[in-house]
Amino acid sequence: MLMRLISVNVGTPRTVPAGDRQVLTAIVKAPVAGPVGVKTLNVDGDRQADLRVHGGPAKAVYLYPHEHYAFWRGELPDMELTPGAFGENLTTEGVLETRVSPGDRVELGTAVFRVTTPRMPCFKLGIRFGRADMVKRFWQSGRCGLYLAVEREGQIQAGDEIRVVRASADGRTIADAFLARARAKGEQGPL
Repeated sequence: MLMRLISVNVGTPRTVPAGDRQVLTAIVKAPVAGPVGVKTLNVDGDRQADLRVHGGPAKAVYLYPHEHYAFWRGELPDMELTPGAFGENLTTEGVLETRVSPGDRVELGTAVFRVTTPRMPCFKLGIRFGRADMVKRFWQSGRCGLYLAVEREGQIQAGDEIRVVRASADGRTIADAFLARARAKGEQGPL
């Protein structure tokens, strides 16, 4: 199966309205053209707003499969969904939560990443989509994407081929980890 990078997306923290208050978020990402540097803590041009839950060495880069966009277009037909809509830095083809495991290596451009954990949805996803039910929908969808640690800094760009090197044969995938966390939090999990 072809695995490739569809889009590199970046954004910086901004204050947005959330009901009767203002919230700082960097969930709004937009695609960038050409080669982009990847550093230990993020993609060049990108920042995280709340380092307690996003960013840091284990969550430096967020990857979201392009394949999930078809599902979300069906669920949210009035929304314009372009790469970066879910706050991801990398929109990819062929890298699915059911096919990668924590510890797997992802080789992309001249950078090397390690798969760490699924993305857990937070209230900012609801703000981004203007829907109070978006966090619940995200949990139920099972379409979580995954965080990457940067093992080797380098450059990446849209169109680059992706190579995944399996780290373990135990079979536990990112999808399995997401489902376990959904159940532990009392969420219904994937339908």
